[in-house]
Amino acid sequence: MHTMWKGSISFGLVNIPIKLHSATEDKDIKLRNLHKECHSPIKYEKTCPVCEVEIKNEDIVKAYEYSKGKFVVLEDEDLEKLKQENEDKAVEIMDFVKIQEIDPIYFNRSYYMSPGDGGGKAYSLLRKALETSEKVGLAKIIIRSKEQLAVVRVYENTLIMETIHYPDEVRQAADVPNVPAEDKVTDKEIDTAIMLIDQLTTEFNPDKYTDDYRTALLELIEAKRTGKDIVTPVEKEPAANVTDLMAALQASIDKTKPAGTAGTETKKKPPAKKKRASTKTKAKKQA
Repeated sequence: MHTMWKGSISFGLVNIPIKLHSATEDKDIKLRNLHKECHSPIKYEKTCPVCEVEIKNEDIVKAYEYSKGKFVVLEDEDLEKLKQENEDKAVEIMDFVKIQEIDPIYFNRSYYMSPGDGGGKAYSLLRKALETSEKVGLAKIIIRSKEQLAVVRVYENTLIMETIHYPDEVRQAADVPNVPAEDKVTDKEIDTAIMLIDQLTTEFNPDKYTDDYRTALLELIEAKRTGKDIVTPVEKEPAANVTDLMAALQASIDKTKPAGTAGTETKKKPPAKKKRASTKTKAKKQA
């Protein structure tokens, strides 16, 4: 497994040499852009719109646009010095908290942590302490020239570091448009929705879920490559256009029931309509 960061992490006076390894991988299928006429890959050149010339990497400097059209130029030497001043420090666990206190919206990327030379015992100590206390550590680390807030926790007998967003990087939920201020639903609708949730509740098994789009795209690419006929998949049955909320919930419940149980409930009979009085009865009353 490739090492993408090497350093040390400490809590109190305990110092652990560690290596970070990416815990996840991007399996998106990357498609190239070709010229339609000759199928040549498209080149993306860096050009200066004023000088109208192609620019080489050594002719490019980094800058921050503090207002429209006005920049502060940052030299590579300044950025490298700033980076080294922070990276040379050992990563220190600042606080310990319960992971339930951190909303999932904050989590970003995951990295496995392995012990460096001579760090096996201290690694085991931190792992056992986190397991026993049921806490996670909060630390700061510089990864790819960006200071990250990170959580250190145990995952399948391995320490894992998960970078998390700073509070000012999470947009305010209050800014989301058109969110209803109040729940305008009936008790019956709520009970039916909970019934549907109960029917769909199961234990989480990640192997159950697959990327159907990526699989279909790979099959399409392979069919194109080998010159085979492309079979059009059978379309899913279109969803019923149900506008009534209760009808939609009931239809969902019926759809998720085990085979042979749908429609077995005893439906309440509508109240019997009163018989209309006959003409003779009306005549007697009038008399």
